[in-house]
Amino acid sequence: MKLEEGQVLVMEGIHCLNDELTYLIPKHQKYKIYISCLTVLNLDYYNRIPTTDSRLLRRMVRDNQFRSYSATKTLELWPSVNKGEAKNIFPFQEQADVMFNSSLIHEIGVLKKHAIPLLNEIDRGHPKYSEAQRMLLMLKYFENIPDEYVPDNSLIKEFVGGSIFED
Repeated sequence: MKLEEGQVLVMEGIHCLNDELTYLIPKHQKYKIYISCLTVLNLDYYNRIPTTDSRLLRRMVRDNQFRSYSATKTLELWPSVNKGEAKNIFPFQEQADVMFNSSLIHEIGVLKKHAIPLLNEIDRGHPKYSEAQRMLLMLKYFENIPDEYVPDNSLIKEFVGGSIFED
């Protein structure tokens, strides 16, 4: 592909932060944007919602909605996801020209009603049961927010469905 004068190439994907994947494009011609969920919610003065929990809820709901995965499967895959991010994404995030926090103050309330039935399906004898119970306990601090209250162009619709940006 060859761009004409004044044209812009937009490459989407978290791995685009790695210069090895775009080595043919001179660094001075790249503008990298890193978008990540960086939760800033506190339950009280001593307890906060970890970013990884928000990301896990997003993933769990989206995996079920669009891949038909159970919460168990998502929880089982989660350590591998984290390992891959630690190797292939986090080392490159600081090389971004700008960072954007995609966390939404209301998202856990929207994800809650989708996540609870999935987490409740995990059997007491399963190794991920205690993790599911921990997540369920955290969700008790949030009110349900109906999907219809979320605008169709909201980022959260990427996880629960109903976005106007469908493929």
